[in-house]
Amino acid sequence: MRRHEQLSLEQPYIEHSHARELAGARGMSGDQVLRVLLLKQMNGFSYRELEFHLADSVTYRTFCRLGALEPTPTRATLAENLKRVQAETLEAIGAVVIRYAAKTGVERGRKVRVDSTVVEANVHAPTDSRLLKRAHGRFGFGLYTDHTRRAKRRMLAIQHTGSPSKRKAAYRDLLKVAGKSVGYAQRAIEHLAGLPEAEKLVGELAHYTGLLEQVMDQTRRRVLDGEKVPASEKLVSLFEPHTDIIRKDRRDTLYGHKIFLTGGASGLILDCKIEAGNPADASLALPMLERQTTLYGRPPRQAALDGGFASKDNLKDAKVLGIADVCFQKKRGLKVSEMTRSSWVYKRLRDFRAGIEGLISFLKRAFGLDRCTWQGAESFESYVQASVLAANLLTLARHLLA
Repeated sequence: MRRHEQLSLEQPYIEHSHARELAGARGMSGDQVLRVLLLKQMNGFSYRELEFHLADSVTYRTFCRLGALEPTPTRATLAENLKRVQAETLEAIGAVVIRYAAKTGVERGRKVRVDSTVVEANVHAPTDSRLLKRAHGRFGFGLYTDHTRRAKRRMLAIQHTGSPSKRKAAYRDLLKVAGKSVGYAQRAIEHLAGLPEAEKLVGELAHYTGLLEQVMDQTRRRVLDGEKVPASEKLVSLFEPHTDIIRKDRRDTLYGHKIFLTGGASGLILDCKIEAGNPADASLALPMLERQTTLYGRPPRQAALDGGFASKDNLKDAKVLGIADVCFQKKRGLKVSEMTRSSWVYKRLRDFRAGIEGLISFLKRAFGLDRCTWQGAESFESYVQASVLAANLLTLARHLLA
């Protein structure tokens, strides 16, 4: 019996330089990038885990429109492509999803609930000589001393000592260590100046040196001079300088950004707004309700908000906007008869409002909204919008499949 050699299905490219260039391309289509991003947020995968599951799972590859025979993207390619997706793009796609939910009758936006929460930034302790070690290894700069251990000892002393004088002494020594690091960095910049291949490293050194000098200045003012430094002037992270200091319920201090969410009766998140600083909830009540008017072309019929949003002006403005029933969880001097048509309606809306706390918990537990793991202010916004979009698509799918 004659045997025929089966042609390989895994050789899609001809032996040509242009074909090899295409085979090594790192690009992904917009559709693929969006689907991979949703898959990442929906499962809480790291880039390493995402790379594995795309290679391992036929189901995931099919969903992400990746060919069965083509090589799946590497971790570096995935990170490079996903980080390019802008928050504005994800927000616009999210609005399309909400309009589709309205068209299919899943969510008409007649009854909404508004609340705020904090998404923490990926703040972590800086290392003393990370960039200087790169300068030494690649370009031979060795005029520095690693003070990491000394800095850590002073930091622990600051955290655990009960003596104000000892704490101040530890701060003085920590400032001295930081000053030495600034000096080393400035010498490294001078050493590397004029080397084209060191341009990126010089830029990073200059960037972090400026931030460290800002931290040293605010520390001197606050600790040694007893000055009250406004939160807006404080830098809490060298790696995430956009991070805000959020004081929650006068108890906990969180580092990240405050976001405002509007939820619907369907469980969909109808709107997400990321704010800078630590604005009072009351200042965002009307803007969040107006954004619903923009989204649906009309105001909601009923709105339930947390007690922090309550004020006479907000109630009045919401009524002028055309909202029939407005419920604040805490009355704060407002009468039920002023807010809603009856006590029964008020109680129903108050119970309805409590449901958004479950939606926020769902976003944080299942979609990573408790802490952003991406670096930079723009990436923070993209991360938040991606988490909300992934949650909404899953919720919408469950409604349509029910």
